[in-house]
Amino acid sequence: MKIAIAQLNPTIGDIKNNLKQIKETVNIAEKKGAKLILTPELSLCGYPPKDLLLNKNFLGQMKKELEQFAQEINPQISVLIGIAVINDNAEKEGKKTLYNSSALIRNGKIETFFHKRLLPTYDVFEEDRYFSAGNEANYFYLDDVKIGVTICEDLWNQEDFWGKKNYTTNPVKDLINLDVDLIVNLSASPYVVQKQQVREKMLIYLSKQYKKSLIYVNQVGGNDDLIFDGNSFVVDKKGNIINKAKNFQQDLIYVNYCKKNQDLISENKINLVNITKEEEIYQALVLGVKDYAKKCGFKQAIIGLSGGIDSALVATIAVSALGKDNVLGVLMPSPYSSAHSITDAEQLVNNLGIKSEKLPIQEVMKSYDSTLHPLFKNTEFGIAEENLQSRIRGTLLMAIANKFGYLLLSTGNKSEMAVGYCTLYGDMNGGLAVIADLPKTQVFSLCHWLNQEKEIIPHNILTKPPSAELKPDQKDQDSLPPYEILDDILERYINHHQSVTEIENSGHDLDTINKVIKLVVRAEFKRKQAPPGLKITDRAFGTGWKMPIASRWI
Repeated sequence: MKIAIAQLNPTIGDIKNNLKQIKETVNIAEKKGAKLILTPELSLCGYPPKDLLLNKNFLGQMKKELEQFAQEINPQISVLIGIAVINDNAEKEGKKTLYNSSALIRNGKIETFFHKRLLPTYDVFEEDRYFSAGNEANYFYLDDVKIGVTICEDLWNQEDFWGKKNYTTNPVKDLINLDVDLIVNLSASPYVVQKQQVREKMLIYLSKQYKKSLIYVNQVGGNDDLIFDGNSFVVDKKGNIINKAKNFQQDLIYVNYCKKNQDLISENKINLVNITKEEEIYQALVLGVKDYAKKCGFKQAIIGLSGGIDSALVATIAVSALGKDNVLGVLMPSPYSSAHSITDAEQLVNNLGIKSEKLPIQEVMKSYDSTLHPLFKNTEFGIAEENLQSRIRGTLLMAIANKFGYLLLSTGNKSEMAVGYCTLYGDMNGGLAVIADLPKTQVFSLCHWLNQEKEIIPHNILTKPPSAELKPDQKDQDSLPPYEILDDILERYINHHQSVTEIENSGHDLDTINKVIKLVVRAEFKRKQAPPGLKITDRAFGTGWKMPIASRWI
């Protein structure tokens, strides 16, 4: 029995086109002789649909389109499609009104729904806001093969593997107790750096422990700040990965279930190549920019080029995502801009082959100074004047984006976003913050990786001390600890929730730790007003970050 694994890239809310994508995939798989086609979690509406799930018309259209689809496909083909369905007993049972489900389509109808049993409520997940948990083990028969169905989180409660128990229910063990022949998992699992290695280890562990084969199908693509890496794969009952889909792109792969061996076998030999951390991050960010632009209706992007490393990296990512002809770099030198910053930015423009414009801001600065003079006279030049330069640049970039329909990509990194070393309504302006989850040290690492074969990022950009250049001879380390120290403190405090004492015991200076943490707390109001930032870690300043602004806890 041939099974097709459809790694799809749905657009949230675009039910008709998502279904069209599924239909096209089913047609291809049918011609290849597949009897069962698997699609990702909530593949009909895209994941995560968030408060669209509160719209009755949205739910009604999903049901209507699915019923029509069931009548149109070959009745001999079975398809599992992710969908949100209404819980008819919600009021009586005192539960949420919906289920996160998979619909089994065959014989020209929707045969049944399988409901997700474990509902995550951590990080970016808020599933108990919308869904009731299913309370029955999910399985069906196809050609006398008993197939267990799980949905994403249903796999992630293996106490022996994790060393802890997150839920009282274990859907996998329930299916094992029912003696299913194989288990399939329909997922929309967001990308985090090197998360795929964890998924593979977990499924290999499960297959070896229970002597069952498993199929994992994951969504791919960018949806707002979340990136989905795909990487669907198949594990036989001996714990071997026997087939794997491409990462960061749509794919359709096949596997056969052999009744004689009671196991999955692959038609092709696969080459399991592990890419570097830098290549993985770069591909994720490129996909994030590409899909955000496409799904929001943008074809071109604009970037302010300072001659610094952050804007250089963002411009490079934008070219990979949208093509060099669709990226505009704008140089906006001030009286404090060094000559090399301008020449570095110009060299980057030449290296990337993008269009560019130069808009000196000195005269605009004079106009602001003149207007503000009655209020600012008899005061010293300070942060307010420094930030005016950034705000002038942000205003110019937004004006150009507005005029020509460009997507403005902001260029701040995670280190800056963490401590507020960025200007609200200035360099934070934009529709998408591309590297907002990338620490400064990782920015350097990624740029060095990009330059392995040829110079893309100009050498001087990689070697000069980082500077905002908002006053004479300014350097980032005049205000901040060296980035190697800053990023390690931030990693420990933000990602690992370490206390001041724990961070100090790791070797950091107490005064530096306290300074950094105070900066993180004080900058919360800025982050609340930032554009969405592409998430690549398990603790990003975005959907899953829920810190108060008016707080005195440090």
